[in-house]
Amino acid sequence: MRKRHALILAGLFVAATAATAATAVAADYDRYERGDRYRDRGEYAPPPPRRAAEVPPPRHAQYGQPYFFAHLGIFDPNSDSSVLPDGGLEGYDSGGSFELGIGSRVSPVFAIDGTFGGYGAERGSDEVTVVPLTIGGRLIIPHPFIEPYIGAGLGLYATHLEDAFRAIDDSSTDFGGYLSLGADFWLNPRVALNFEGKYHWVESTFDSNIGSEDVNLGGWTANLGVRVAF
Repeated sequence: MRKRHALILAGLFVAATAATAATAVAADYDRYERGDRYRDRGEYAPPPPRRAAEVPPPRHAQYGQPYFFAHLGIFDPNSDSSVLPDGGLEGYDSGGSFELGIGSRVSPVFAIDGTFGGYGAERGSDEVTVVPLTIGGRLIIPHPFIEPYIGAGLGLYATHLEDAFRAIDDSSTDFGGYLSLGADFWLNPRVALNFEGKYHWVESTFDSNIGSEDVNLGGWTANLGVRVAF
């Protein structure tokens, strides 16, 4: 009888031990699936993947960055009457223009430009040529890709006019100025495609066969070019 009871107790002990072991194995497997195995066993758990590094601000928006620019375009002369005193370039056809310059981005929203350029137009055998040497500033709306701006400047304008109707064949150097409106389209942090419209104001005094005469030699230039930072 005692032997029978001992066998029953041994069977119950084995069953309980097996059940406990099965429960522990299931719990370990569940923790393994959740990644708890590292914490339970004191093992090293790899850190979560790092986020991608933030993109640095574009170089063209940084303080003190110099650049070079070049433009080619067209010149549309003013339409002031060429008959009246202090007249203009009425009847002159559109001509060409160019600009070369250097500048510096002195702040993210402002740049200073020094520009050498030229524009001209013709009317039959008559011809006008203007060579501006100017310094100015641009107020910029910062953006990584497209940056519109407005600018203004002053400088010396070397002019030459051959006008048979007004009996003028003379040169002059005068102070003038301009207003500009444009945009830079950045192809990469160093190179931008640039479009700019600029209106020049300059009035030169020329000698003619009947005395001196003031002539308005201003007008619009529309230019396409590049800006290269270095």
